[in-house]
Amino acid sequence: MAEKTEDQGAAPFIPDDRTLLLVDDDAPFLTRLARAMEQRGFEVMSAGTIREGKDLARTRKPAFAVIDLRLEDGNGLDVVAAIQEARPEARIVVLTGYGNIATAVAAVKLGAVDYLAKPSDADAIEDALLARGGDKATPPENPMSADRVRWEHIQRVYELCDRNVSETARRLNMHRRTLQRILAKRAPK
Repeated sequence: MAEKTEDQGAAPFIPDDRTLLLVDDDAPFLTRLARAMEQRGFEVMSAGTIREGKDLARTRKPAFAVIDLRLEDGNGLDVVAAIQEARPEARIVVLTGYGNIATAVAAVKLGAVDYLAKPSDADAIEDALLARGGDKATPPENPMSADRVRWEHIQRVYELCDRNVSETARRLNMHRRTLQRILAKRAPK
């Protein structure tokens, strides 16, 4: 296994092997992302729970990882810590639909190289995984509009609430009728 060769000002070590661990409890997203990353040359392993992710981190020692922060069975930072323990030079990107400064700082302190808001596309994720030194990932050519991001967030909460409009409205702190009008409309571009 190669040693981490990162000095002040030097470019970070990018592993030669392309093993990639994806951990997300959103099965459709996980499937799409796995397929897209395989097309980009990664050898993908997928997990839907913290336990599966930690087991794969210890046994397969991936060179790269994309971890959802909030999973049904816990916090994705537990998987980040397991990967760092198994393979310290691994390049990890943390994804979340619930971004805030404190969790971003915690993810980076545990060894994540980047922190992206969901939904993120495969190009942005690959750019973050392979970014060198002070390079920033290139901004997307056609980013989602703020209206689309809002709509995606509402849809995700709606699905997590088992399509219960009243519960979703309560959790989003909005009136039920307002939510019903939003859900009745088509997705914004």
